[in-house]
Amino acid sequence: MTIRRGIPPLLVVLLLALTGCTEDEPANIALAEVRRAPVTEVVEAPATVGARATATLRSPAPGTIAKLYVREGQSVKKGQVLARISSPQTEAQLRQARQAARLAAPAVPAPVRPVDVRLASFDGRAFDAKVSRHFARARKEAARVRDAHARRQLLSAIDLAEAQHRAQTRALASITAQLNRSISGVMSGVSSGIGGLTASMASLRAASTSQARAAVRAAESTKKALTVRAPFAGVVTLGRGSGGATGGLDGLLSGLPGGGQQLPSLPSAGSGGSGSPVAVGVPVSAGDTVVTVTDVSELTLAADIDETDVLLVEKGTKASVELDAVPGAGYPGRVTGVGVTPKEGTTGGVSYPVQLTLGSGAYDDGTKAPTPKPGMSAVARLTVRESPAAVAVPASAIVSSGRESVVWVAGGGGAAERRTVKLGAQGDAVVEVLSGVAVGERVVVKGADSVRQGQRLP
Repeated sequence: MTIRRGIPPLLVVLLLALTGCTEDEPANIALAEVRRAPVTEVVEAPATVGARATATLRSPAPGTIAKLYVREGQSVKKGQVLARISSPQTEAQLRQARQAARLAAPAVPAPVRPVDVRLASFDGRAFDAKVSRHFARARKEAARVRDAHARRQLLSAIDLAEAQHRAQTRALASITAQLNRSISGVMSGVSSGIGGLTASMASLRAASTSQARAAVRAAESTKKALTVRAPFAGVVTLGRGSGGATGGLDGLLSGLPGGGQQLPSLPSAGSGGSGSPVAVGVPVSAGDTVVTVTDVSELTLAADIDETDVLLVEKGTKASVELDAVPGAGYPGRVTGVGVTPKEGTTGGVSYPVQLTLGSGAYDDGTKAPTPKPGMSAVARLTVRESPAAVAVPASAIVSSGRESVVWVAGGGGAAERRTVKLGAQGDAVVEVLSGVAVGERVVVKGADSVRQGQRLP
């Protein structure tokens, strides 16, 4: 042993005796035997309690709360009347829509009476002279066109029209005689033409009538919605949000006969913040929340699972849930659906929404825990893998080496042997090993990061 200058030899000997350190014996290394044990892998995620269904019932038009039939937190049945809203504007719109529908109602066409018509002999000389002057003027104007190709086309068209006129003039006399001989047939054709025109007008009136009736139905629907009813059984919360936009009934009425005038409107009284209480006589705007009905007959849980764990979660996976509001109590849960729409995290990466049922909870002593309320925060622990009799090693025995998982096994003569293992369920304290080690072998569970191949183990 080489003694450094300034250090007494006896002191060096004493230090070595106290530490017990030698070149042949490893320090801070412990081993454990591979055994069979139950291993459970759990994924933990933040979650929020939700209701089976929630409906926000809003005012369909500007008005005033005329009557409230419920109180805050009251349980109601499906179809129960919750509130009534008085809206003079809606009443005016309904009257206007009905008036427009009456104006657009199709009238019964008067019967077409036969008319005695005879065509006199046609003297076409004056007419021919007038037409000839028009053709001459047209040729004169065409001759002024500078584009030779366009000029030729225009002159050819004029020549063709003039030839057609001459042919029509020659046939006119014969046609006139035939019409006079077939006056009944001509009148039949005239009646048919009038009938077609009547049918066209009837179609236009029918379209206008249909639009007017649609406006009436919309106005009636708005008036009906002024009576607010519960869409399902649940618990009510009174309140309203900020004022919304008015409905599209005005636009529908504006396209009707007599429906273009300005409708009367109520002055806006402003809206309180979301969830502010409503009361009889309080003004509301279109879109203001009057009542919210929440069905708490079945509670659900919405959890956000990290992308590194979500592939382990599937429908039917069991979970245990702890609520911040109920310390010391546990609630059972089960996965009902795994979403595919990612949600970006604040620190990078993404998570995916997972829906779970939420059962009745209990404290550690078995007493019943209170029923949670929607919106409460929770922590869900999902059991993603279970192995009741796994070949298990302590989690501290696993060393990550790139994409491989490695353990150090005490081989023949106590020398360290590197083994690549395949892992199964990974618990907090123990890990399932599917291949690479066998029950009864000893593995390094402390100081595994510092072990080298062939190193002598204690």
